[in-house]
Amino acid sequence: MKNGTLVRKAGVAAIAMLSAAGAGTTRALAMSQSQESAKNGAVVVEERYFCNVKALNADQRKRHEELTRKLLAKHREVVETEKGYEFQYAPEDVSVAEVAEWVGAESKCCPFFDFHIDLEKQGRLVCLRLTGGTNIKTFIRSEFGLKELSPNAK
Repeated sequence: MKNGTLVRKAGVAAIAMLSAAGAGTTRALAMSQSQESAKNGAVVVEERYFCNVKALNADQRKRHEELTRKLLAKHREVVETEKGYEFQYAPEDVSVAEVAEWVGAESKCCPFFDFHIDLEKQGRLVCLRLTGGTNIKTFIRSEFGLKELSPNAK
């Protein structure tokens, strides 16, 4: 076995272990090895979407994981849009500041997302919309454990 092949396989294995241990929000890493490659600490998924597992230090990653768990647990509703998904929260459950903090960290790990934060209904609804390029909905469903909501998304 050549050293380059061994290093590449070790890198992919390390990233998979980090993902399994909850070190990132990259459930998409479970995709087949033929669809991903490790390059300089980044994982390329379908040669388009990648999560940079080295973007956050240990303390930042721990805080980001806490916020991720909270955002996934506290959403009131998930609305499928034409270009992605919108997560809706009650401001007493999740603040605009917490959503903004999560977006700041997530944008370092996953720069391919387009993030939209809205405060709607006279301050009674905090919204986080994730959009992006081709097949971003598939990635979001995989990443955040969502089911396909409807074929007639707005």
